[in-house]
Formats: sequence, C-alpha cells, structure tokens
Amino acid sequence: MVLFVQQLLNGLTVGSVYSLVALGLTLVYGILHIPNFAHGALYMVGGYITLTTMTHFGFHYLLAIAVSVLVVGLLAILMERFVYHPLRGTIPINNMVAAIGILLFLESLAQLIWGPDYHHMPTPYSQVVNVLGLTLTMQRIIIVIAAIAIMILLNLFLKKTFLGRSIIAMSQNREGAFLVGINANKVAMLTFFIAGALAAIAASLTSPLNLVFPGMGHLVILKAFVIIIIGGMGSIPGAIIAGYILGMSESFGATYIANDYKDIIAFVLLIIILSIKPQGLFTKGAY
Repeated sequence: MVLFVQQLLNGLTVGSVYSLVALGLTLVYGILHIPNFAHGALYMVGGYITLTTMTHFGFHYLLAIAVSVLVVGLLAILMERFVYHPLRGTIPINNMVAAIGILLFLESLAQLIWGPDYHHMPTPYSQVVNVLGLTLTMQRIIIVIAAIAIMILLNLFLKKTFLGRSIIAMSQNREGAFLVGINANKVAMLTFFIAGALAAIAASLTSPLNLVFPGMGHLVILKAFVIIIIGGMGSIPGAIIAGYILGMSESFGATYIANDYKDIIAFVLLIIILSIKPQGLFTKGAY
C-alpha cells in the first residue's frame, strides 16, 4: 500500500510537469491551429536561464525562475512576431517547417553557449520529508503545489479577465473575435508569452530532479503532443487531465511493469483512447 501511494505521488509530480507544458502548447494551438514544435526549445531555454542566473549571478532559485519566465516569455513573443505572424495566411506546412527551424536553431545556440554537457541544477528545497512511511523531497511537493496553483490562476485569468476571455474567443471563433473588435496581434503575443512562461516554469521546477542539456525538451514536447491529442486538440481541461493520466500511467508502469517501457506508455495510451474516442477526451474549445 505504501508503494502504491508513493507511486501515486510520483505520478502527480510527473503529471504536473506534463500538464504545464501541454497547457502552453494547447493555448498556442488554439490561436494558430498548428502544432508548435518549437515549444520544446522554449522548455529547454527556460531550464538553462534558471540554471545560469543561479550559478553565475547568484540569484535565489525563486528569483531565477522569475527571470526565466520573463526571458522565455519575451523570446516566445519574438518568435510569434518575427516568424509565425508573417506566415499567417500561408499553407500550414510553412508554420510547421518554421517551428522545426526554430527548434533546431535554439538547440544549436544552447549548445554553442552552454556546451553539450549535462548540468545539475541546485535547489534550496532538497530536504527529504517522511510522512506515514512515504519518502518525498520538498522539490516534488513544490512541483505539485506550484503546478496546481498556476493552473487555478490561469483558469481564473481566462474566465474572469477581458484578456483571458479574448484568448478563449480567438480560440473558439477567430472571425467572430475580429468582428467584436478583439486585437488579434495583442492576443497572439499574450498567448505566446503565457505559453513560454509555462514552459519556463515547468523546466525550472523539474530540472533539479533531472538534468539540463540541449536536448532536454525532445521527450517532454513529444509527450505534450500526445497529451493534447488525448485530451482533445485545443482543450485546456483535456490537457490537464491527460497530463495527469500520462504521469500516473508512467509512474505505475515503471513500478509494476518495467522502467524500460515507461516512455512507450504514452503512445499505447494514445492508441487506446483514440480508438475509443477519436476526438480525444474533450472537444476543442472546452474551457
């Protein structure tokens, strides 16, 4: 029973990270209607910025995360303004090729600046907590609490503010949003900033448990695409729920099946769920 609960908590940790990354991807998909393959590069840059500001400038971990959020958010805006915005109105394949180009460019730039080596990110929250026979680190607890808090705040922002409702309107009916006077450029930039910020937070939270390296975004973004397909393309609740489903499945699969097959579980789930519900768990625009 203790092992079961332990893996349940580990699944919550992994699922929290997946959900944060998938949320940003979902928001961008709602605006552009294309898969943003470069989102994994933003995740990677977020990890490096947090690491650099801590180790080279002596910033506290939380302050370093704030700097990372700002830098990656601004980078995402530049990406939207100088790459995706000029390609609007062209065929979708142009956007996908551009996204892959950005991904390769940022990974090469990261390797040039920080090198190809793996880096460990220190954290002031490395304490181990033992509760009822369960062993947890403070970092894992912080990941779960922070992710849930961010999701709640994002939900309130989307539903209770004018800018948030503008994002929802653009996602549900782009032409209708134009007709009621919503500024498409402002909404697109805000959406990319939020997506970049979520990627930076996810990378900064999980990097102390893993490592920082140029290709760290590959597997995460691949699973994020699986998550948004399972949850329903463009659905925010779907991204959150599917993220936790995948996190739990991987945690229990690694324990009760084999750790070597942990990464295959995402694609097995994708096949099973889409065989039952081809549209995903939620329909697009379900906020």
